[in-house]
Amino acid sequence: MTVHITNISARLLFIVLTACSIFAAPRYCAAQAVPDTSLNNIISDTVHQKKAGPDIQMFHGQAKPPTDTTDGKPKRFQPNPKKAGLYSAIVPGLGQLYNRQYWKIPVVYLGVAVAGYYFVDNLNQYQSYRKAYIGRINNPYPTDKYVGLYNTGELQQLQNDYSKYLDMTALFSVIGYALQVMDAVTAAHLKNFDISRDISMRMVPVATPNGAGLGLVMNFK
Repeated sequence: MTVHITNISARLLFIVLTACSIFAAPRYCAAQAVPDTSLNNIISDTVHQKKAGPDIQMFHGQAKPPTDTTDGKPKRFQPNPKKAGLYSAIVPGLGQLYNRQYWKIPVVYLGVAVAGYYFVDNLNQYQSYRKAYIGRINNPYPTDKYVGLYNTGELQQLQNDYSKYLDMTALFSVIGYALQVMDAVTAAHLKNFDISRDISMRMVPVATPNGAGLGLVMNFK
């Protein structure tokens, strides 16, 4: 009887150990499993971009999406005054072209054409009268084209007059050249100057330490 009980106890012990080993095996296997390190691998943004599609933008963790600082409005062109002045100094009218004031270019070149015409005309007249005057002095029998029209004194006066006209033409040409340079610089400075109706000016009474008075108030909206 003792032997039989011992055999039963041994069988029960074997069954219990087998059952424990079966239930413990999954936990042990899970504990020994290799951890998944795929989350630690860095995947290129181009891969995500290809998967997401061309219409979806990918952003980094700390990066901010681009913002439109102009609120959807096109940025105003602001010329550089130094460049505008330099361009006009090199070629008249080029500064106005840089400032995108195209209507001023014909005005500039009209002035250039007028100045050039009077300069050439006064120079030719001066040289013609001077040549005739010198010829009258050295030749008692002149044959110039002004014989019978002007005497020697009149030729001298015409020579001096056209010499003065030539100097004035050169002076006004230099002034016009400087004005078109100044116009290009000034227009570049005032390109985006606000001249709208939102700027107003009015006189209002104000209190001062010395008494009441009038003050000039300008409103910029």
